[in-house]
Amino acid sequence: MSQAKKTRTTVDIYGRTYTILGEENVHHMRVVASMVDDKMRDIYQANKSLDTTRLAVLTAVNTVNDYLKLKQEHEDLLKKIEEKEDL
Repeated sequence: MSQAKKTRTTVDIYGRTYTILGEENVHHMRVVASMVDDKMRDIYQANKSLDTTRLAVLTAVNTVNDYLKLKQEHEDLLKKIEEKEDL
């Protein structure tokens, strides 16, 4: 288990208050919370019949999808760099 110092902060996401604990600084955690809030609000605007649970799940699915795309792009770029270095 990590021995890094934990930081605690309170954030608002989609009208609810959460206390989050992490190894990142407070600013980082608040930026993350703000991005989650923005994503939830964007998805809600596209489908106003969603309850909060379904909205949260769709937000998670969309976020993980974005993450996996970026991860693949990163791996592809690293591979291209490696190929160029081998020339």
